[in-house]
Amino acid sequence: MSRIDTNDLYQAYTRRMQKIADLRFSSALLQWDQETYMPSKGASFRGQQLATLSEISHELFTSEETNGLLLELLGRSDLTEEQKRNVELSFEDYTKQKKLPAEFVRKLVETINKSFHSWIEARRENRFLRFQDDLSKLVELKKQEADYLGFKDHPYDALLNDYEKGANVTMIDTLFAKLIPKLQVILKKILSAKSIDNSFLYQRYPRDDQWKFGIKLLNEMYFDFDGGRQDISEHPFTTSFSSQDVRVTTRIDENDFANMTWSCIHELGHALYEQGLPVKHYGLPLGEACSYSIHESQSRLWENQVGRSLHFWQHYYVPLKEKFQQQLGGVSVDQFYHGINKVHPSLIRTEADEVTYHFHIYVRYFLEKKLIEGSLKVNEIPLFWKDQYKQHLHVDVPDDVNGSLQDVHWSHGSFGYFPTYSLGSFYAAQFYTKAKEQIPSLEQDVKNGKFDSLLGWLRKSIHQYGRYYKSEELCVKVCGETLDTQYFIQYLLDKYQKIYDF
Repeated sequence: MSRIDTNDLYQAYTRRMQKIADLRFSSALLQWDQETYMPSKGASFRGQQLATLSEISHELFTSEETNGLLLELLGRSDLTEEQKRNVELSFEDYTKQKKLPAEFVRKLVETINKSFHSWIEARRENRFLRFQDDLSKLVELKKQEADYLGFKDHPYDALLNDYEKGANVTMIDTLFAKLIPKLQVILKKILSAKSIDNSFLYQRYPRDDQWKFGIKLLNEMYFDFDGGRQDISEHPFTTSFSSQDVRVTTRIDENDFANMTWSCIHELGHALYEQGLPVKHYGLPLGEACSYSIHESQSRLWENQVGRSLHFWQHYYVPLKEKFQQQLGGVSVDQFYHGINKVHPSLIRTEADEVTYHFHIYVRYFLEKKLIEGSLKVNEIPLFWKDQYKQHLHVDVPDDVNGSLQDVHWSHGSFGYFPTYSLGSFYAAQFYTKAKEQIPSLEQDVKNGKFDSLLGWLRKSIHQYGRYYKSEELCVKVCGETLDTQYFIQYLLDKYQKIYDF
């Protein structure tokens, strides 16, 4: 039997991976529809449809034919560097997915679909008990998944590794042990300073006017509407079906201007990353994002380092004030900048300031870890949540919607996701520091409403590589060193010492 040409073999692999991607993205499209436009009666069959697609995709990916292709390619010495890396990463994914039986994958997807809808109903009723049974079943399945995948020290490591390859409980515990005391010191100084008035953010801002301003920001910050769209959802998110079709959502509260504006800019960061991934690697690892923490670094960088900066609003405050003259007529740009950066312990993670945000993440991480190790039961979550918020943020949780029902993640089965939010903020500060060093005009560009220099830098430094590097490897390539939280702490000090004069 003649030896198959390497290029032909690689093309066969590419076709197979793209076929699997087609199924995966079809499933993602159904999930997007589920959270935006699907009628309520569609829920039961939507769960079946998602489960069927996931099962077929899983079976195709973990088949012996896929294994044979990958092993044959791994033995070839004439692949290009990019081809070799794609195959290596696909084999890593194959080895991991092979550990999960197809029937387990189907059951997990069905349970997630049911959990999502019970979470929606629980939020409407403001009653955790409505979500409790489905979440309990999901937690047991995630424990089972950890057992299937295997772990060395803690079952949560197996789930965390889904979102941040190489991360573990020891690493995250150490990170928070160093970070939390520093944040407590900064928070104490801020709370001892003169309070900032941000009441102007909580007047009535008409829904349609907010929407138009959000679209203006997306357009001018280079979101490609020919390759994407924005819609409304219960919880803002970004999803992608290729780099040519990226969907973002936002939510609008007419009595809270900040709610929509920074969710738009946050999701924009995710979307720009997705739109910047290499089209030529569609369906392959190098066409995917590096990791969830690097993904989050992009959204946090645009939301905070850019979207909450004085430079940004020195450009956008004039058109904003023209649109909302009644609400902002007597508010100067400096007052506005101080107001949008007010530090105040609060209940809702997505509305938290940059200092207290990581206490929200720590509570969720600590809770998830206890759930997966079995030291906390699902029915104990609401009380545990209230105790932790009282301890770390000194706030009283009044109900479930403002407490343990506020995040969509558990209903999606996303246990192990939350720590990447903090990691993303740390990477964002480090990346932005390097960007300012390499682009001397960066802050002036932002002040002039020009974002091409920063986006071009991110495209070149991060987006183009897809999954070629792990997070820490990418950080070294971009910054010349591994992740260092001191960049984040210094960013907070530089910003808030000026705002609060401490």
